[in-house]
Amino acid sequence: DELSKGFVEALKAVVGNPHVSTAAAVRAQHGQDESMHRCQRPDAVVWPQNVDQVSQVAALCYSQGVPIIPFGTGTGLEGGVCAVQGGVCINLTHMDRILELNTEDFSVVVEPGVTRKTLNTYLRDSGLWFPVDPGADASLCGMAATGASGTNAVRYGTMRENVLNLEVVLPDGRLLHTAGQGRHFRKSAAGYNLTGLFVGSEGTLGLITATTLRLHPLPEATVAATCAFPSVQAAVDSTVHILQAAVPVARIEFLDDIMMDACNRYSKLNASVAPTLFLEFHGSGQALAEQVQQAEEIAQNNGASHFSWAKETEERSQLWAARHNAWYSILALRPGSKGYSTDVCVPISRLPEIVVQTKEDLKASGLTGGIVGHVGDGNFHCILLVDPDDAEELHRVKAFAEQLGRRALALHGTCTGEHGIGLGKRQLLQEEVGAVGMETMRQLKATLDPRGLMNPGKVL
Repeated sequence: DELSKGFVEALKAVVGNPHVSTAAAVRAQHGQDESMHRCQRPDAVVWPQNVDQVSQVAALCYSQGVPIIPFGTGTGLEGGVCAVQGGVCINLTHMDRILELNTEDFSVVVEPGVTRKTLNTYLRDSGLWFPVDPGADASLCGMAATGASGTNAVRYGTMRENVLNLEVVLPDGRLLHTAGQGRHFRKSAAGYNLTGLFVGSEGTLGLITATTLRLHPLPEATVAATCAFPSVQAAVDSTVHILQAAVPVARIEFLDDIMMDACNRYSKLNASVAPTLFLEFHGSGQALAEQVQQAEEIAQNNGASHFSWAKETEERSQLWAARHNAWYSILALRPGSKGYSTDVCVPISRLPEIVVQTKEDLKASGLTGGIVGHVGDGNFHCILLVDPDDAEELHRVKAFAEQLGRRALALHGTCTGEHGIGLGKRQLLQEEVGAVGMETMRQLKATLDPRGLMNPGKVL
């Protein structure tokens, strides 16, 4: 049911005429993310300019029983922005200020329009950086909403460890500061962990309008390496051995042969087409030499060849740009296809077993896809290609992803290491946390959003 003319006028009265759209193209653009989920579009899109407007729009929607869907950069992979029941999409990207930088406290406050690359460019001369780096140049508030991660998580943690406070507009328009207004302490034992509740809540409990992030000092020196292995098993075994030897690696990424071939073509690398690890170390020059030597020895004991070091910034950047573009590299193998990315995570000791098994399953399925992973955390992705108009192939991709999710659960892992639940993994979440876990989540949702209007149809 479309929104009434009066309601659209009321939205315009809050944010101004140019900042409301009911145009079909705009609605379509806001009804999808990077995922292959066929999504519905919202009835209207609104661009608030400040937090007061967000509060007013939320209160207006809530009073009229209109669903609310928060929107950042639209780079999610689980259909999290899909307007299952129509409603108003609130695009928060016009709020793009960096509000407060505390260099001595290693913290910064940003609005939803600030992306991770923008923040790091801003921080360039401060000697600090923000290390959480999903493949896309995502909104930092959106990253908090999905509990995002990236290649540096093995050393610096995910969004969960790096969000200190959130400013959240609750569904009825009230404003919440999850750790208390203006606070940016490192640790606390004060009451329920509200910040942790909203990190990873995927827009189902409120709209994040600012996030206070923990920053890290830029390392004195950085060195990267690539290393090819005779088998998937050997590469992943090396990862486990490097972690067990307590080598303080900052990034350790696995790419299988298919992925390396795709990266060679797309990013003009000329690396071996073999299971490969990309490693990076951060620290003082002296410490790095020792870490590099340790890692190289472990890799060679596992049969590695071509251990090549990239010390120059340009060479390193090329390497990590290739890794960050893995998604686009695979898509380029079959133009016109959509990508589907899984993202399970298992205890590190079970990683070799699940990756080897997954590689075999992938061959058996007849699907086109590669494996790539933040293996230092026990987290990896299969990026699969699918023709959205081929129902049979779509079915095989979904069956493969579900089987992989269940295999991860059977090994005491999780069905999603970093993309979230969104639309696609609700059944797996239920199997992961159990009946009491789900009931507890539903009770929390009902308390904060009694009318069920915040991003309906997601997670639960």
